[in-house]
Amino acid sequence: LQHPDFQLSKCTGRKKAVCIGINYAGQHSQLEGCVNDAKNVYYFLIDRLDFQKHDIIRLTDDAPDPRNLPTRANILGAMRWLVRGAHRHDSLFFHYSGHGAQVQDRNGDEVDGYDEVIFPMDYSDAGTIIDDDLHNNLVKPLPPGCRLTAVFDSCHSGSILGRCGTYHSDGRVKSSTIARGFHRDKASPAEVICWSGSADSGTASDTHEGGVAVGAMSYAFLTVLLNNPRPTYEELLRDLRRATRKYHQKPQLSTSHDI
Repeated sequence: LQHPDFQLSKCTGRKKAVCIGINYAGQHSQLEGCVNDAKNVYYFLIDRLDFQKHDIIRLTDDAPDPRNLPTRANILGAMRWLVRGAHRHDSLFFHYSGHGAQVQDRNGDEVDGYDEVIFPMDYSDAGTIIDDDLHNNLVKPLPPGCRLTAVFDSCHSGSILGRCGTYHSDGRVKSSTIARGFHRDKASPAEVICWSGSADSGTASDTHEGGVAVGAMSYAFLTVLLNNPRPTYEELLRDLRRATRKYHQKPQLSTSHDI
């Protein structure tokens, strides 16, 4: 269900971004490539898409400044900063590379009965961040005509932003993951595009490419765009799936509107 006030963004306004990479150093299920992912996306935005350094927040668990650590409080604060003062035709970008999981749905809005979550570096003390909180902080505040592009390189992230439209690689629309009665609440007048590294029931790989630790989805996303800077949505989804096929994961595309 597309919001009645939906508008496309011309992306001629301000550009802002948040890049998050969490390796969980010294913790259970430590990862290797997520901090590199955040740094690679950060420099891609600056070098290729003309974002300014002062308009990007980068949170990584190797940061010497506590304000730049990906704690739960800092991640939520970065999301609020990203959407604060958003206007029509602004272009916002959110990238997360780290652990993801599913938990029992708390409010009945999920068809499969599970909420998707991400793990801040201090999740064992502060808790996870569920998809409802991601939607409320990243999507709900956006005005008509503002674009948010989100990339989640994490397991179980297919419908992480609770979008109404998800797609096959040939452009066909999949059935909604949002339960009947919640479509209106999840609809957005903004142009929201979410790329995720796996289906809700799938996993995303932490791997090595060229001898460097990376997340398979983040690496594929940047590599595909470097080779084809202006793909269609269908081309990008198809190429992402080709690039990650060897890891047995299936990137997903979901949007706030028909594409």
